[in-house]
Amino acid sequence: MAEKKLMYGNHAMVEGVLAAGCRFFAGYPITPQNEIPEFMSIRMNEEGGVFVQTESEIAAINMLFGAAAAGKRAMTSSSSPGISLMQEGISYVAGADLPVLVVNVVRGGPGLGNIAPAQSDYYQATRGGGHGDYFTITLAPHSAQDLYEFPKLAFELGEKYRNPALILADGLLGQMMEPVEFSMTPVDPQNLLEPEWALSGCKGRERRVVRSYDLKPGRLEEMNIERAKKYDVIREKEQRYDATNCDNADCIIVAYGTAARVGYAAMRLARDKGMKVGLLRPVTLWPFPMDILGDMAKTTENFLVVEMNCGQMIDDVRLATNCRAKIAFHGRPGGGVPTPPEIYEKITQVLGGAK
Repeated sequence: MAEKKLMYGNHAMVEGVLAAGCRFFAGYPITPQNEIPEFMSIRMNEEGGVFVQTESEIAAINMLFGAAAAGKRAMTSSSSPGISLMQEGISYVAGADLPVLVVNVVRGGPGLGNIAPAQSDYYQATRGGGHGDYFTITLAPHSAQDLYEFPKLAFELGEKYRNPALILADGLLGQMMEPVEFSMTPVDPQNLLEPEWALSGCKGRERRVVRSYDLKPGRLEEMNIERAKKYDVIREKEQRYDATNCDNADCIIVAYGTAARVGYAAMRLARDKGMKVGLLRPVTLWPFPMDILGDMAKTTENFLVVEMNCGQMIDDVRLATNCRAKIAFHGRPGGGVPTPPEIYEKITQVLGGAK
């Protein structure tokens, strides 16, 4: 049986990153993700890796550029304002077709906001965030176990498609304690094959170039068209989700992260009252699970989108269902967390009253 420990979500993230074979971390403190660099400074040293507390978030993301260009698995973590500071660097990484892992433990915003959990960075995470035509592969954990397991998936997807990956958590997931099962076989960094782009010295082989631009006339357009084709493949092949009680449901809750946990409890309340309610939890926010939602809209009339913001993912739900369904919304912005009774009340409104 795999070892199981009671851990903070942020600490589980650290163990997952190390188990994934990452041995380079660069970051700057900000609440509510500070437990990640704090614990990482201890664990990375124990595992023989490199930990750098940088002078800024801008420095951190550019250090990741260098580590990834050298062929190493590298990650950084921050919370909302810090992630905003990294956007230019993330765009450069995407333009150089490099895989890095960025973790956003979201706090309330906009601006400095507060340190309470939120989901207000959805647009930023799923629309690239910085300048230019690019996307980040975005995973949405909903438990400490996910926070442990998702870094390995993020690195694998990032390397498969040569693209930055983002894990979008929130302050509640990072700060809460849950049992975590150490179910993964740790990856030995020494056993990882050198990537084809790695700048490891060109003696005896052809020189490699890693850069985010090409000034030859028309070349940047060609590069962007090639990258757009890659994004189409990711959209087709990497949509991930978890569906519960969605077959023959009269109403399907669509929620991710902490909101999905609360939505699950609300679903149970509704089903105990005889209502046919299901829950769809997107695991990838980009690519968004458009296909399954499109199929569900053929047989389900009502969808209830629950978010810890004023309504962002709801736009993707509307696109996915192609206006074939009725879509309601329940949101709590600025650090507000919805409760099961709130969502249950909204369900009864959607379905025309309690049964």
